Amino acid sequence: MPKENRKRGKKHKKTVQEDEYAVTNTMVAEAMAVDEPQEVQNDSGGPSWMRSAESEFNPEAPFGYVEADVKAYFRTVDTQMRDWQENTAPVEESEDTDPNEERRMFFVAALNEIREKEKQLATDPDCSVVLERMVHSMDDFVRRVFFDSLAGSFEVLSKHRFGSHVVQTLFTIAAETVGRETRGVLPSVPEDQEAGELRTFTQLILDACEEILPVLPSLIIDPFASHVLRAVLLLLSPASSTEDDRTLRSKRSSSWKAKQGSMKSVFEEKGKGKADMQKSVPHSFTEMARRFVETLRSAVDGNEIRAMGASNVAGPCLKIFLDIEADQQMSEESDSLMDRVTAGLISSYKNGEETPESSDYVGTLLRDPTSSHLLETMVSRSPPKAFDLIWSIYFKGKLARLAAHPVANFVVAKAIERLSQDQLAATSGELDEVWHKMIQTARTGVMRAFVERAAALGVMKEEVSKTIFSAFGFDAVGDKSTLILCMLSVLTKEDFESALKSKSKRPPPTETDTRKPPHHRGPKETDPLQYKTQGSVLLQALIKMPETHNQFILDAIHELKMEDKIQVAHDASGSRIYDALLESATVPLKAKRQFIMDFIDHYHLLVDDRIGSRVGDRCWASSDTYLREKVARSLIPYESQLAGSFYGKFFVRNLNLYMLQRKPDEWRNVQSQRRQQFLQEQKEQQAGSGYTAPPKPQPQQPQQQQQRAITATHDANSKEPPVSRKRPKPSDEIEELFDKTLGKRVKKAALDVDGNAAKVVEKPVVAEVVAEVSGSGEKKKGKKGKKERAEERDRALDDVLGAIKSAPKHDSDGRPKKKHRRE
Repeated sequence: MPKENRKRGKKHKKTVQEDEYAVTNTMVAEAMAVDEPQEVQNDSGGPSWMRSAESEFNPEAPFGYVEADVKAYFRTVDTQMRDWQENTAPVEESEDTDPNEERRMFFVAALNEIREKEKQLATDPDCSVVLERMVHSMDDFVRRVFFDSLAGSFEVLSKHRFGSHVVQTLFTIAAETVGRETRGVLPSVPEDQEAGELRTFTQLILDACEEILPVLPSLIIDPFASHVLRAVLLLLSPASSTEDDRTLRSKRSSSWKAKQGSMKSVFEEKGKGKADMQKSVPHSFTEMARRFVETLRSAVDGNEIRAMGASNVAGPCLKIFLDIEADQQMSEESDSLMDRVTAGLISSYKNGEETPESSDYVGTLLRDPTSSHLLETMVSRSPPKAFDLIWSIYFKGKLARLAAHPVANFVVAKAIERLSQDQLAATSGELDEVWHKMIQTARTGVMRAFVERAAALGVMKEEVSKTIFSAFGFDAVGDKSTLILCMLSVLTKEDFESALKSKSKRPPPTETDTRKPPHHRGPKETDPLQYKTQGSVLLQALIKMPETHNQFILDAIHELKMEDKIQVAHDASGSRIYDALLESATVPLKAKRQFIMDFIDHYHLLVDDRIGSRVGDRCWASSDTYLREKVARSLIPYESQLAGSFYGKFFVRNLNLYMLQRKPDEWRNVQSQRRQQFLQEQKEQQAGSGYTAPPKPQPQQPQQQQQRAITATHDANSKEPPVSRKRPKPSDEIEELFDKTLGKRVKKAALDVDGNAAKVVEKPVVAEVVAEVSGSGEKKKGKKGKKERAEERDRALDDVLGAIKSAPKHDSDGRPKKKHRRE
């Protein structure tokens, strides 16, 4: 007897009468079955109790099961492709062979095995991952063929547990192909495929949208199809939302996909830059996105829309619908999705009602962890008049309670980003008594939004500084040396000082204290003085304010003790405020230079850390040539210490201290060129350019031209005489006389036929000297007689010949002179 038909309790023993009754019934049944046929055949030729698998729909395998040998083959395909994707070793290239030839042959064989099994493989729990991996390596033509093979089954695949991931990946990758087709880049069609007509990827996506439009309401509430629908909406309208892949997948799906390794193309394609990643969509996609919004409006009423807003499955999808509706300028229409979510607020003011009634539904969205994301979109994308009504009905007068709420404070921060000057002033007065409480609960989002909005409007300069001081318990005229540390720790001044005292009184942990029992699974004890991300984000917002607003925070950074500055630079969250200070265009240049100068004589402590070395690189990149030389010279005594440091060696290698000590002028020239290159890259980044051109290689100059270039550059930047690159020659009487008489002229000489160089060289030089002396004498003493001029020429000639005779026959360093080369 089957287990489910058994009854609990003691077994009941049959009596004699029951046994006789059972035997009689069995004999009657056998007598009646004599005249019946033994077996009834069904239509397929088998017995009646056998039914074919095609007669029933199996939701787990709607297109049938994959054979065992095919699954084993694709298991090897997955292993090989995963190895190629994770181990990106450089492939040896040659002119005769293609580095991707082996991979391409392997991939083509796998594609041939996929043919006519696409739907079965997509719904298989093992092979669906292989298809996702292969989609990233497909070219545009293969993607079109694969997408066309799934046509007509997108509803079933979208609702399937494994097929939905394949379709979602396909729609996500399709953005690259559609962008290329929009720019007119179409792949060439192979010759064997010319018999059939293959639609473009743009047309294939539009046809797929036509397929899922009739079942749109059921897809939104489906736990698997809703993710596919979000990918479709972001493909049709990429500018409507900035959602990344993590929001398209659930947390469970994202963690599972992370275990599958990297998914990218296995082919090493050169020349495929960032231009392919720019997603441009045709006008037909915009029209299709509008049709999605109109279809949802007509198919779902207001109550169902509000129910979707409170759902974990349909809420994120409805959020993208609101973004598309706002981009299409459809939000201010009566009975729009925005109007339904706000419980008829837009229709009420269009009908002439001045103060619509508040809705309990919107109040519930404020405090719900899931639905609050939808309300953030509603607050940020609603029409201006509708936002003013939402602010006055649901936020004004309730900010003190909402700003401290663990969920509602995010919505309040998003709403403050749209306030006018008058509304911001009223908000500041309403939150004056709550700022201190926000810091105690470590909720700084509302304060950050308030600071950024005041900076954007350029108002309330004094109110911003007073807000920061009062929130952290500081006086406006008192000592602010610990303000930065309190803000990074998100502690008030009183709490910070008490935590500092308790830490100093705490005995150092021993070895037995640090060991925890293996069964201990409680939360780890956190240091209250640890720097937090919320405080770092708040400080970055304050630093990026206009120059008239951020001066008080720059002064507080300057007043920090050096040991505290280095401690902040060595922290992952705290170092970000230094990055904001050096990169922000609103920080004065004087403040940046002062910040860099403060670390001089302490850079060896700053860069001897994993994060501090990165801060040191930022300071070096933001310095001019003068500051770089001061920083580099301060590190010369610590060169050997930093060379042995694991992190400092990279920083000191960039300084090139050897060149600075040996050739300072050439070092300044190199640093000046690097500085100009850095400024050019910074301008391109600020202009929004995604590509930075590499520096042009400079041709090698001859030694004489290079020396002239270095000398000219030095003369333009410094008054110090340049140091000659040539080794100085030993001086003697002849050289001194030649230099004094001729200057630094180039002395030429030629060989005689007999090879007697000394006589041939001496005669023209002596004649040249005599002519020079005689010429100068004639200019100065033109009125003298011929005898006096002749006597002067003879005396000059005697001096030259005497110096030649008295000079040694070899150089002072003992090395023989080089023979003259023939010209």
